[in-house]
Amino acid sequence: MNDLATSTFKRTVLENPYPGRGLVVGRNGQAEWTLIYWIMGRSEHSRNRQFVAEGGVLRTRAFDPSKVADPSLIIYEAMLELPGVQLVSNGDQTRSIHDALTRGASFQAALAARQHEPDAPHFTPRISAMLDLRQDEPQLLLSVLRANPLDPSSTDRSLFSVAAPPPGIGRGLTTYRGDGHPLPTFEGEPLVLPCNGGAAELLDMYWSALDPDNRIALAVKTLARDGSTRELLLRNRHV
Repeated sequence: MNDLATSTFKRTVLENPYPGRGLVVGRNGQAEWTLIYWIMGRSEHSRNRQFVAEGGVLRTRAFDPSKVADPSLIIYEAMLELPGVQLVSNGDQTRSIHDALTRGASFQAALAARQHEPDAPHFTPRISAMLDLRQDEPQLLLSVLRANPLDPSSTDRSLFSVAAPPPGIGRGLTTYRGDGHPLPTFEGEPLVLPCNGGAAELLDMYWSALDPDNRIALAVKTLARDGSTRELLLRNRHV
């Protein structure tokens, strides 16, 4: 395993009690494109969720619908796809991006109409990624929409266009740098994280690394050569 990926994984996932929601897009040990997404929660409301999959679509749903007070920030499609394009995000901006691409608009244009989450005092960032395999050269874009530190009502926007990682490596984002009140927002450039092994191995590795008290659900999607979903594995705290 790459030394940078190993050390980053240890610091940001394994030894971090609360990275929050996280996404990784990379290539596994067989050079297959892979998407990883997880959710965590500290409150009963946030923990009352599980992942469900329908084809290549991943979404959250309430484990106990009677306990849902406000579904706006916890129920959403986390993974969507178009021909040759895969999307993953930590909120309903996944749908915004999907619909914008369908209309012929861009990833950037879709997110220009969105802001960070309105959950003061944390102001959770919206993290998103698009993998476009329609051309000979893959395009991997990642975005973070963060609250401006001087005026939290405004949004700072970071867009990253990163080169295709080598087999066994992924590029990722998390919502937070750790636990706290308010939660410290993710900073810096996309993380270099391990993506080695098949889907089941990655599911086990990331699930085991996430804090047992705070982890809620994890998904690993493996793509076919044409960019469509070949396999989507899930693990839920509540089953």
